[in-house]
Amino acid sequence: MVQIMINSIQIAGKRIGSQYPCFIIAEAGVNHNGNVDLAKQLIDAAVAAGADAVKFQTFHAESVVSTTAEKAEYQKSTTKSTESQYDMIKNLELSDSIFWELSEYADSQGIIFLSTPFDEQSVDLLDQIDVPAFKIPSGEITNFPLIKKIVEMAKPIILSTGMATLGEVEDAIEYIKAHGAQDVILLHCTTSYPAPLHSVNLRAMETLRCAFKAHVGYSDHTEGITIPIAAVAMGAVVIEKHFTLDRSLPGPDHQASLEPQELQAMVKAVRDVERALGSGIKSPSVEEEAIKRVARRSIVAKTDIHPGDRLTESVLTIKRPGTGINPKYFQFITGKKAKIQIRKDQVIMWDMIE
Repeated sequence: MVQIMINSIQIAGKRIGSQYPCFIIAEAGVNHNGNVDLAKQLIDAAVAAGADAVKFQTFHAESVVSTTAEKAEYQKSTTKSTESQYDMIKNLELSDSIFWELSEYADSQGIIFLSTPFDEQSVDLLDQIDVPAFKIPSGEITNFPLIKKIVEMAKPIILSTGMATLGEVEDAIEYIKAHGAQDVILLHCTTSYPAPLHSVNLRAMETLRCAFKAHVGYSDHTEGITIPIAAVAMGAVVIEKHFTLDRSLPGPDHQASLEPQELQAMVKAVRDVERALGSGIKSPSVEEEAIKRVARRSIVAKTDIHPGDRLTESVLTIKRPGTGINPKYFQFITGKKAKIQIRKDQVIMWDMIE
C-alpha cells in the first residue's frame, strides 16, 4: 500500500486519517421501519457495539422519488410487491421532530449522530440539528445542486462512490472543491444489496487514494464482516456498515444488514487489525527480544578448548541459545586463540578469545 500523507479530518472531535483509529459508522439507515422506538434501539445497539457514529437517512419522499419510479430488484424481493418505490420510501420517512429527538438521544448515549440527506430541505434540517459532517450517498454523486447545498454548510463531507466511474468521482470532487470544501473523505462502495464478493474490488480504494490524494474508506454491502475488516487492513480510514436489530424484520435493507452481535464482532475485529498493523518499522517486538535469546543460536565449543588453542572449525559448532557470539561471525573468529579454558558446549563470548 502506498503511503500518502494527507492532513487529518476532524469529525466531532475524532480525527480521521491514516495515523488514527478507523472511524466506524454503524449505518442504521431506514432499518427503524418508521418507528422512533426502534430507531432508539438501533442507537443503543451501535453504542454497545463500540461504533464511533450511528447514521440514519433523512428525506422527504415527494422530493426524492417520482410516483412512477420502480423499485430496485433487491427491494422488490424484500418488500410488498404491490407497493411502489414512492410508497415504500414514504412509509420509512421520519418527521423533523423525530430527527431532533434521535440526535439528542444519540448525544446522551455518547455516540456521534449522522444522517444522510437526500434533498435540500433535509440538508437544512441536519444543519440546524448540527450534525458534524455530511454524507453524500452514491446515488447523489452526480446531483450537483444537492452537493452544492451540502458544501454550503461548511462541514466535512463523506462522499460515497458506488456506481461511479473514476471520471464521475473526479467531476464531483472538482465541483466540491471549486465551491470551497476541502475536507472530503471518499468511500469506495459497491451498490448492490448484498454485494457479491467478485464485485467488491477493494483495490479501487488505492486507485482513489492515489488519484485524488484523499482519505479513503469503504462502505460495505457484502454479507458478513470479512470484507470491511480486509478494507481496514488495506488502509480504509472510515468503515460504514448497515445493521439491524433483526434481519427477519420487514423492510428493504434488513436482509443485507448485520445484527447487533455481528456489528460488535466487526468493531472488535477492526480494532484488532489496527493493533496488528503497527508502525511499519521493521524491528523486533518486546516479546521477540525475550524469545530471541532462546530461539537464535551462538557459536559454541564442540570440544574442550584450552587457553592458547586456535579456534578451528573442528572445535566449533553452532547451537542455541543466542546469548553468545552471533554465528554470522563464524569465519571471523576462526583462527583466533582462546584466552581461557572453554568447556564443551559452552557458549563462546567475545572476552573469551584473543
